[in-house]
Amino acid sequence: MRSYFGFIILVFFLLIGCKKDSNTKPSTGNLQLVSVYVGNEILSFTEQNNDLPLDQPIVIRFSQALDKTSAESAIQLYDNQDNLLEINISFLDEDKTISILPANLLNESQSYTLNITNEIKGINEEEFPGLSLIFTTLSLPLEVIELKIDGEKIESGARIQNISFNPIIEVSFSEKIEKENLESNASIVLGSLTYNFETTAVSDSVYTFKVTDDLPYYRKIKFIISSDLSAEIGKDFQGLAQEFYTQLDSTNKFPEISDEELLTLIQEQTFKYFWDFAHPTSGLTRERNTSVSTVTSGGSGFGLMAILVGIERGFITHTEGISRLSTMIDFLASAERFHGAWSHWLNGETGEAIPFSSDDDGGDLVETAYTAMGLVTVRQYLDSGDSEENELIGKINNLLDEIEWTWYTQDENSLTWHWSPNYDFEKNMKIRGWDEALITYVMAASSTDYSITKEVYDEGWAGGSSMVNGNQFYDIILPLGQDYGGPMFFEHYSFTGLDPRNLVDRYANYWEQTVNHTLINRAYCVDNPINYIGYSEYCWGLTASDGNNGYSAHAPGNDRGVITPSAAVSSLPYTPDESMDVIRHFYYTLGDRLWGEYGFYDAFNVTENWYASSYIAIDQGPIILMIENYRTGLLWDLFMSAPEIQGALTKLGFTF
Repeated sequence: MRSYFGFIILVFFLLIGCKKDSNTKPSTGNLQLVSVYVGNEILSFTEQNNDLPLDQPIVIRFSQALDKTSAESAIQLYDNQDNLLEINISFLDEDKTISILPANLLNESQSYTLNITNEIKGINEEEFPGLSLIFTTLSLPLEVIELKIDGEKIESGARIQNISFNPIIEVSFSEKIEKENLESNASIVLGSLTYNFETTAVSDSVYTFKVTDDLPYYRKIKFIISSDLSAEIGKDFQGLAQEFYTQLDSTNKFPEISDEELLTLIQEQTFKYFWDFAHPTSGLTRERNTSVSTVTSGGSGFGLMAILVGIERGFITHTEGISRLSTMIDFLASAERFHGAWSHWLNGETGEAIPFSSDDDGGDLVETAYTAMGLVTVRQYLDSGDSEENELIGKINNLLDEIEWTWYTQDENSLTWHWSPNYDFEKNMKIRGWDEALITYVMAASSTDYSITKEVYDEGWAGGSSMVNGNQFYDIILPLGQDYGGPMFFEHYSFTGLDPRNLVDRYANYWEQTVNHTLINRAYCVDNPINYIGYSEYCWGLTASDGNNGYSAHAPGNDRGVITPSAAVSSLPYTPDESMDVIRHFYYTLGDRLWGEYGFYDAFNVTENWYASSYIAIDQGPIILMIENYRTGLLWDLFMSAPEIQGALTKLGFTF
């Protein structure tokens, strides 16, 4: 790993005058020195130049061709002890130029003298008075020429992973170095944490560092030798900062239970987000675990359905569930609406719309569709023979009937995502497939008074540029959507209620779509083309979530190293064996980092030492709901039993 820096040299140019012998043949002309180069640098004869590189030839150019015999004897190179050094001489440019290269590498920080005596002659006996060049070589920096961790040589550029918890790091330097100087400038760190180590000299230039503290599993550790070492050794040293990742600790972090017990535990813990953390006034679902008054309409649609799971699983009583549903439904009826549609965010205390962005302060039709899906599912669960529940059924029907789906077409054959009394349809975001919004068209077609036509579905939703795919990825056919399928929430949000198992229309078999998209997402993570840490058959799932660089729709085309538990866990109905492997891994193996108050935290990125402390409604909702659909089909059966949903699907050309 030895390298040399710069081409600048110190030249002390001294002309040595020579008296002519009276018997010397008269000169036929003067032999003149044109230039002296080292590499591409021309030397100054009037200023001092320092630090001659050790491996570059000295190139001297004359005005005329040289007599080669005289030149070979007239050029000598001496070290600072006046020892004559062996040199190799080459003639270039029709013998006008000499290239001088020492037979052995020059020593650093040492003076040398290059003599060109007056014996040198031109080809026609031209004379030269002679000169002496005195120069110094550069001082080489201290460099790391080899690095090993646990006996394996480290190659630059690769992510170093699966390192033991007490690794031995071996460092070979370019030259001798004192142990005390080295040890005081070395450290092993994780963020602000430092770990102890023992230093051993293998030789005067090779040292080992044995980590005596146990390093944590699946963490990016840095081994550092500070550039401050330069001051202590009197040489340049650029420093060393080698990152490596420790291996996985495969021991269980929680006692092992049956798979059924584990699924119940996940549902119950996740349910607390929708029950314990619901807004105390409205009962609606807060946007995320740091929200105070901000509730989400779409997340509350999942929250309505989660109440049913809580009742059926015995997490709450039937009476408690109906009471909470009544609170939520009454609040939705009193909340601000925009041609019947709710805004993306609402104030959970007042029901007023909270702007989602600068020009999105009105109705959000996709979020409204999730709310409507939840309302239909709840209505189908309620007992019309019970007076209290029958009253809730009437309130739900009124809410559904008041959503003006056709208003959001702008008299065109496509639904539009947003409308605002302040900005009208200025955003003009058409709802086109394939993405998370299929349920919007189903709900719009199910309306009593504001039902869309089939043309709106075919030309609007199915007219989207990413609707039909049909290509193979990892030898798996993807019927719909962007290449590799996009984020996994495309196959979750709409299908918390809409049952894909037997759902078919002219564009796709939706069971094939949901299953294959999941398998492609998994295969991509197992393939791991960007070589992120932790990706495997037990750790996969890319979808929209928080990340170390903020919220993003993670997908194969937007892979940032962020795994989101909701992606694989919510896909349990589609890939039961593969998702169950992930669930066990997340709970037992990574549970000390991923498991918290409301179930699995939102996301994590092992490569960047990042684990979320957040929960988000639209990630927690699919977890509890899709696990239930896998176990009993409860929500699928309820939603699909609604007469208007069956009518809407038939109208749009589905069989189910």
